[in-house]
Amino acid sequence: MAPIQRIRPEGLISSPAFSHVAIVPPGATTIYVGGQNAVDVDGSLVGEGDVAVQSARALENARTALAAAGATLGDVVHWTVLFVDGVDLAAGYGAIVSELASDEPALVTAARVAGLGVPGALVEISAIAAVLP
Repeated sequence: MAPIQRIRPEGLISSPAFSHVAIVPPGATTIYVGGQNAVDVDGSLVGEGDVAVQSARALENARTALAAAGATLGDVVHWTVLFVDGVDLAAGYGAIVSELASDEPALVTAARVAGLGVPGALVEISAIAAVLP
């Protein structure tokens, strides 16, 4: 089976943090991880008011969700990261960039939003992963 391809075409910005295109070959298992916030197993918010702590916990929750489906962070082809408007984006990304950067990074969509479903949440992270047989 062909590998998953992550492409950073010439003519578009080159970044170690994201690719622009992902090609998943037929036969791969696609895994969708819904938005993860910085909550513990009881649903209590972790890191109230601290976007770096919340970003790290939200990513850890995404990692746990991926593992339950037999995937890892390296299998992610697309991340969506939502930050509440007004937070320090450098602090939020700084807490997770080392986990996301690679020679073939996933695609990333990031947005600022007015608020999230979990009261006090400053970040939400979701993912699409693909695992080859």
